[in-house]
Amino acid sequence: MNWRSAFGPALLMAGVALAPIAGHGQTQAVVQGVGVADPANWPILRAPDTRDPAVERRIEQLLATMSLEQKVGQVIQADIASITPDDVHRYHLGSVLNGGNSTPTGAYNAPAPEWLKAADAFYEASMRPKGNLPRIPLMWGSDAVHGHNNVVGATLFPHNIGLGAARDPELMRRIGEVTAIEMRVTGLDWTFAPTLAVVRDDRWGRTYEGFGEHPEIATSYARPLIEGLQGRVGDRDWLRGPHIVATAKHFLGDGGTAGGKDQGDARIDERGLMTLFSAPYVPAIEAGVQSIMVSFSSWNGVKMHGNKSLLRGVVKDRWGFDGLLVGDWNGHGQVAGCTADNCRQTFEAGLDMAMAPDSWKGLWQNTLAQARTGSLAMPVLDDAVRRILRVKLRAGLFDAGKPSSRPLAGRLELLGSADHRAVARQAVRESLVLLKNAGHVLPLKPGARILLAGDGADSMTKQTGGWTLTWQGTDTQRSDFPNGETIAEAMRAAVRDAGGKLELAADGRFSARPDVAVVVFGENPYAEFQGDRSDVAFEDAGDHLAVLRRLKEQGIPTVSVFLSGRPMWVNPHLNASDAFVAAWLPGSEGGGVADMLFGKADFRGKLPYSWPRESDQTALNVGDADYVPLFPYGYGLSLADDGAVPVLSEKRATAASADRNQLFTAGRAGAGRRLLIGAPGALSANPGPDLITARGADRRAQEDSVRLTWTGRGPAVAAIVGDEPIDLTREANGDLAIEVDVRVDRAPSRAVALRAECGEGCAGSVPIDAALRAAKPGEWTRIAVPLACLAHAGADMRRITTPLSITTDGALDLTLSGARLVQAGAAPVPCARS
Repeated sequence: MNWRSAFGPALLMAGVALAPIAGHGQTQAVVQGVGVADPANWPILRAPDTRDPAVERRIEQLLATMSLEQKVGQVIQADIASITPDDVHRYHLGSVLNGGNSTPTGAYNAPAPEWLKAADAFYEASMRPKGNLPRIPLMWGSDAVHGHNNVVGATLFPHNIGLGAARDPELMRRIGEVTAIEMRVTGLDWTFAPTLAVVRDDRWGRTYEGFGEHPEIATSYARPLIEGLQGRVGDRDWLRGPHIVATAKHFLGDGGTAGGKDQGDARIDERGLMTLFSAPYVPAIEAGVQSIMVSFSSWNGVKMHGNKSLLRGVVKDRWGFDGLLVGDWNGHGQVAGCTADNCRQTFEAGLDMAMAPDSWKGLWQNTLAQARTGSLAMPVLDDAVRRILRVKLRAGLFDAGKPSSRPLAGRLELLGSADHRAVARQAVRESLVLLKNAGHVLPLKPGARILLAGDGADSMTKQTGGWTLTWQGTDTQRSDFPNGETIAEAMRAAVRDAGGKLELAADGRFSARPDVAVVVFGENPYAEFQGDRSDVAFEDAGDHLAVLRRLKEQGIPTVSVFLSGRPMWVNPHLNASDAFVAAWLPGSEGGGVADMLFGKADFRGKLPYSWPRESDQTALNVGDADYVPLFPYGYGLSLADDGAVPVLSEKRATAASADRNQLFTAGRAGAGRRLLIGAPGALSANPGPDLITARGADRRAQEDSVRLTWTGRGPAVAAIVGDEPIDLTREANGDLAIEVDVRVDRAPSRAVALRAECGEGCAGSVPIDAALRAAKPGEWTRIAVPLACLAHAGADMRRITTPLSITTDGALDLTLSGARLVQAGAAPVPCARS
């Protein structure tokens, strides 16, 4: 089906897509009524004819001989960090995944052979005989969202925001092919990609996972990407050989939530939901995509994981999709009436495989009990199992043998091969967007004297972004990218070959006056809700603006290369730059950036998102005449264009954003919170010295910390208390921890608990006295307590009133310099009740 014929008239009526429009977001007024769709309103698709009678007969034979325990196991997916091969055998699980922080060895940079070894172990466990039961091979899913990004040495492509700027569908096909091959090398057979989100609010922490703010780019990319990953329907190597199973995600409206909140609520009528967000799924299904991942988000208050009208009514019945619907990380647990380990409602709504990374065992036990009693109807369970078996049979998994015996397995030379890196370098070259080029400063002459500055110039971590070896993409080292090249390395090579001079100085302080300066800076890596923001102003922690202004005052031409996962308000930086390049998150091939700066190709990238003129231009109504972006959707200069930009207002429309994940920083509690001390139930700012005292202390600056002293005369508490309850469900679901920076000046004399409170009589606590005693007296240390531990200990994460308190009835003297909610960098304390 031609998506324009299916959705074009409605899109035009809605003021969306076929041509650039003003505005970033759909109407955010709450739509009356609940999120229930009428499938009859949705277009009928021409799903490919992939039904094979022999496969269908085999499915029915398997269903007739499988045990109930096997059937339940097939519909549950566990994370490799929470399961063993023996568990897979015992519970008949149909699939495993590696989450963003999960690897076969536990180290974020586990070598490629360990992945293949683990793939064999899990597969062999699933095929180990068990009585007369049929053997069902396991599938392994992985978020290969910009290449095989979980594995050291793999080719890393630009994130989708950059690919959206390229406007090159055939390049997407080649990227899909390369990604599939590199996954096959390590024995994996299923990717959770591509992301087909249409992003309507740039404050969303997953903006860079979307190809653009209008449906047209994702819609043009869906087929070639999926065919690159899976092969073409009807070909002998469809889903086999060099190909894998692909996933279209996240269905539906994930990029349209109110306020750009991750896992939030898309408040829009049914026509808007269909025209804005579902268009890319049409070519995805028509290309034969075998799995669709359901979104964390809601539509008008109804969680997608429980939306029967959309999952069963639209996707399965109206659209005729016969692959499998897979959930997202414990997303079923957010459905009304459900928990992560108990949710028959999600299967009734149409989910086929629940992603239950750490909750798999409880979900298996409860789902089995419900199937036995009939509260989960057998036709519902059989429909889910049938779809899973169909995908496995189509992919040839029953006959493929262990992963290390399959084509391409173990051919490590293909990871980051020259041919694959050439594809990534081309993608980088096509993705860069030239926003300013006053006086035609670009292209640079490689024979000149060049100053290269900024904290992104020689940082593989910054240029690869989130979802790179770790979930957040942080804490990686240069050695983790043996086949990659930083921007600095590539520029240095080009300048050396041309006889020029390049001086690398992150702070912009040069030893010899340069002919031109290039400053590379931008956002630090993030993923999912940790990237959610209150506005789109760039927070320049490295003070690159001062570097640019200083160079400009010295009469040195300046080129800014901006690394970011979204368009951002950077008016002051634009004013201080003669040329400005939006480089997005280019991945492992910094050479592509160097190529463009030195004019080896002309700029062809066009903005996939309009660029904000003000810091609060984030989610305006579709077609709003008052919305005037600085650079519109589709904007992008060539080297021949007049690249001047008028002087821009540098007044920020919004105050600096408050980060709710900062519990204590710079000597005080975070926004909307207070530090209170005293006896339990009688906390105040200054209760007197009998039980506990708090006084300012210095770490890096004057009184940037607080020294807390418990006298040991009775129970006492130091607590970060919120003005209003907050919902930390997604943070707990996302494996975040409370991380505190402390100096122990006197070790505790009795037990110490770190607590999170959720109202009267509601709390969860974890003992931390062992960690405090293990700290070296007088030295700073970091202690992390997973939110999941506090939840397991009784804290209701939906209504946390006190996210952090430290309690003891003994003597203790410690200094607190920081507390935050983060992906823990320190080894977390054991998950035990105090």
